Amino acid sequence: MSSPLRAEGVVAGYGGRDILHGITLDIPAGQVTTVIGPNGCGKSTLLRTLAGLLRPHKGQVLLDGEPLSSIKPREVARTMAVLPQSPVAPEGMSVGDLVARGRQPYQPWYRQWSAEDERIVADAMAATGVEELADSALDELSGGQRQRAWIAMALAQDTDLLLLDEPTTHLDLAHAVEVMDLVVRLRRDTGRTIVVVLHDLNLAARYSDHLVVIDNGHVVTQGTPAEVIEPGLLAKAFGLSAHVFPDPVDRLPTVIPTLHG
Repeated sequence: MSSPLRAEGVVAGYGGRDILHGITLDIPAGQVTTVIGPNGCGKSTLLRTLAGLLRPHKGQVLLDGEPLSSIKPREVARTMAVLPQSPVAPEGMSVGDLVARGRQPYQPWYRQWSAEDERIVADAMAATGVEELADSALDELSGGQRQRAWIAMALAQDTDLLLLDEPTTHLDLAHAVEVMDLVVRLRRDTGRTIVVVLHDLNLAARYSDHLVVIDNGHVVTQGTPAEVIEPGLLAKAFGLSAHVFPDPVDRLPTVIPTLHG
């Protein structure tokens, strides 16, 4: 199966400074791909470039084989949903109103809200477990509930591709696990292709089908968690001295930092 999203020789950055240096990368279809790497390595820049929010200085991004730059933004939004870091909604906005915003790419001026829109929004809220919070204000929710509401909005776009930039940031471990459980369930139940940026190595190892390691704007390596998460890579890319053990239950790699003292 061909990759639905591909970077070809991408060079990108901000204010004349390149952050990504010639990245070529295929995102596997129907899998959870997680981008990991040290702080400032270019993870979020890569996600923004793949999403079309940042135009490459060189190279190109292909969406279903077509140059992303040649596709109208409304059409991109019908194919790929993007949830940035720390998204912001108007004060007092309800969960229901937020999720309904996911239907905007399908709402030209001449088309009214339809029964299909209503069904898709309801399905998105049910899938993320926020239907009972529809009338609640976002700013009254816990961090985990709020993240699930934002993911519901992205689901309401009804796209095959979902890009999430550090969806567990500022969440405690229980809420982070809740969000990543949801991500994996969405991939399993809907077949969506999901790209996530994470900074927690153990979450990345546990919830990903495919890992991409970025360092200094380059792809260092990629593969399954078992192939990628190993002491040599952690030392080289993260400057981390750690033991890596297979989990006794599911055999997924678990990172234990080495104690010095």
